[in-house]
Amino acid sequence: MSTRGSTRGVVYVHSSPSAVCPHVEWAVSGAVGSRVDLRWTAQPAAPGQLRAECEWRAAAGTGAKIAGALKAWPMLRFEVTEEPSQGVDGERFCYVPGLGLWHARMSANGDVVVGEDQLRSLVATTRAGEALAHKLDELLGSAWDEALEPFRYAGDGAPVTWLHRVG
Repeated sequence: MSTRGSTRGVVYVHSSPSAVCPHVEWAVSGAVGSRVDLRWTAQPAAPGQLRAECEWRAAAGTGAKIAGALKAWPMLRFEVTEEPSQGVDGERFCYVPGLGLWHARMSANGDVVVGEDQLRSLVATTRAGEALAHKLDELLGSAWDEALEPFRYAGDGAPVTWLHRVG
């Protein structure tokens, strides 16, 4: 395990073809460092697709490892969250086919954190009001939230698997 502190997070696989589900479990297992057996249920927002979610506890930075492993399957829709830990910001990763991977730091209350350097770059490269609004929407992940919202809603009440790395 890393010398960085332990943290926890959640993996939401909002939609996956059934043939890819074992690969998703292997990918999450490899990132977390322990075997994962997810409980897959039908995804009403995408007939023929399955969904699963699990909570995990492992070293800080594991959220990025999980997201990196899952983006190998471009047909998936997923979110990975990592809570803040000692000296490390929380993070959120979202992947949607056609949009790709979005990542942001998260505050303790779940707000997206836009850093000073990001804002300075935005102001330096974007002058028009409409273009500025569009770039702010990108930083906030608005397109990903809009694309994933029907899948989140359809998952309310679905079973959750708890994962813990031992050792």
